[in-house]
Amino acid sequence: MNNGRVLEATDLKKSFGDIHAVRGVSFHIGVGETYGLLGPNGAGKTTSISMVSGLLQRDGGEVLLDGQSMTTTTLAPKQEIGLVPQDLAIYPDLTARENLRFFGHLYSMPKAELSKRIDEVLEVVGLSDRANDRSSEYSGGMKRRLNIGIGLLHRPKLLVLDEPTVGVDPQSRNAILESVEHLSSEGMAVLYTTHYMEEAERLCDRVGIIDQGEIKAEGTRRELIELIGQQDLIRITATGVNDATLADLRGLAGVASVSPTEDSLDMLVNDAGAALPEAMRVLTAHGSGVSSVTVEEPDLEAVFLHLTGKALRD
Repeated sequence: MNNGRVLEATDLKKSFGDIHAVRGVSFHIGVGETYGLLGPNGAGKTTSISMVSGLLQRDGGEVLLDGQSMTTTTLAPKQEIGLVPQDLAIYPDLTARENLRFFGHLYSMPKAELSKRIDEVLEVVGLSDRANDRSSEYSGGMKRRLNIGIGLLHRPKLLVLDEPTVGVDPQSRNAILESVEHLSSEGMAVLYTTHYMEEAERLCDRVGIIDQGEIKAEGTRRELIELIGQQDLIRITATGVNDATLADLRGLAGVASVSPTEDSLDMLVNDAGAALPEAMRVLTAHGSGVSSVTVEEPDLEAVFLHLTGKALRD
C-alpha cells in the first residue's frame, strides 16, 4: 500500500472506436474513505470502474490496488475487490443465504468462517429476517441489498458500487445508503458511482465530478463549493437587534455581509458551521431574542452546473 491508499488510478484512458469514453481519469482512495464519481449517465463512470476492477482492458494509464498492479489478467488484486454491478448478479431460485453460500464457495472461504460471515452480512444489509426466502420473491431494493451483501462477503479491501440505488423504492434506497455509511465507518474503502447529487453529499468523503470522460474537479464537498465562490446563507429570526449588534456580527471572521429585514437577519458566510456559533454568541451578548435559524448551503448540483454548463441529469 502506498501512503495509506487502497486504490490509485492514474491517467486512465479508454476508447470505443471514435468514442473517447474515458480521457485521462485519475483518483485515489484511502483506508476507510468513500470516494464518489458523480456525473450523468454516459459520463464514463462505469467504464472507469470496469478498468479499476480489471474487467476492461484500458488503453492507457495504471491501476494499483493495495500496491499491486491491476490488469484484466492479474488474479491477486482482484481478490481484494468486492464489485457490485448495476445489473443484478444473484440466482433468483436460491434464498439469500444460499446465494451467499454459493458465492462464498467461489471465494474458497472455509465452511465455519463462511457460516459466520453470512450471518454478519445479512445483518449489515438488513435481510436477516428474509434470509431463507427465495430471492425471486424479493422487491427490487431487497435484491440490490443482497447484491451488495455478495460483494461484502469475502471482506474486500475495496468495495465498488456502481449506481446501486437506481430503480429502487425510497425505503430500500435509504437502507442501502445506511449500509454504505456503516461500511466506511468500519474502515472499508468504497468507490461509489452515482448521478444523484444528494447521495454523493451524504456518503462521500471526496467527490470526483466526471463529465464526458474527464474529471472536471475533485475534493471534499466544501472544497468543491469553494471553487465556484458561493457562500452559505444563515437566516436568523431575532428581536432586539440594533446597530451595535449588526456591527459585531459584520466583524466576525468569515462573514461577507449581514442584511437586516423587519424581523430577521440574512448573513452570507464562508462556512455556516463555523460562523453560526459565533453569531449566536454575539446575539446572546447583546440580549437579542432568537426564535429560529435556517441555513442554506450551495450544493454539488451548483458546482456541476458551473463546471459543465449543464444540469446534472441533462
